[in-house]
Amino acid sequence: MKKILILSIGLGILLFGAGGVVVAADKQVYIFGDYKSSTLTTKAWQALAQPDLDGVVAYTNKCITLYAKEAAKMQAGLSAYPSGDDQKVFSYWALNDVATSLYIQGEAYRKAKRIDEAKVAFQRIINEFSYGQTYDNGSKTFWKPADGAKDSLAMIEKGLDLNYGNMTSQFLVQRMWESLSKNNLDEVVAYESKLESLYIKEARDMQAKLKEFPQLPAEKIHVFWALNDVGTGLFILGEAYRLADKKEDAAKAYQRVIDEFGYAQCWDPNGWFWKVVDGAGEKLVELKSVP
Repeated sequence: MKKILILSIGLGILLFGAGGVVVAADKQVYIFGDYKSSTLTTKAWQALAQPDLDGVVAYTNKCITLYAKEAAKMQAGLSAYPSGDDQKVFSYWALNDVATSLYIQGEAYRKAKRIDEAKVAFQRIINEFSYGQTYDNGSKTFWKPADGAKDSLAMIEKGLDLNYGNMTSQFLVQRMWESLSKNNLDEVVAYESKLESLYIKEARDMQAKLKEFPQLPAEKIHVFWALNDVGTGLFILGEAYRLADKKEDAAKAYQRVIDEFGYAQCWDPNGWFWKVVDGAGEKLVELKSVP
């Protein structure tokens, strides 16, 4: 006889049946697939994007239940973040995926305004799985869930409702533009800080390789994604400070574009690039002309 476990979670009831299938009270079906930690975290990301809290909790709890013990062993053997080639970092798969699952779970709870549960998930990353890392397929880089957890806890304390999404530079810059359009300086500052913490080293490396602006076709310019996005992020930061009448802070942000990321280019949705350094220079002239 097949057994079914009933568990109250999220906004309804989850029924755990045979074959890795979970049925929620609203008849939504969640399938665990091959039970690999990577499969479960991928499904959890997809559920977070919908957003589907029950799905996030089902997938992340399964990953944590199956792999937390192995993750703890990997964490115990480390005194710093694993580095080197990607395969070395991937070798800590259980630690990485459990930390990532907890981050996804914390974000799902935070977005659902279930703050106490969000805090528990974020704090557990920091306390137990702090050396886990998450691989972003878009940028081909790793980011640290523990850092993301600290940021989210700080957001909660400040009463901010930020969305870091998949942590890509493109996503963070998009959020900065949106926050700028709302004249929300606190949000712009928070997103720019996250952007720099993740991508400033790569942006500087890209800047150092250039002696002139990369030319079309667009693919050749997009190769310098970190440089372009960090430079653009600083320009947006300058704009946010300028609109808030914080001229000195605005000038510092514009000057950093000129001094540190002079070859950054920003993609316009209309299908062309503009040079961020030119925009920063024009804004500096405007600031100096205004008493």
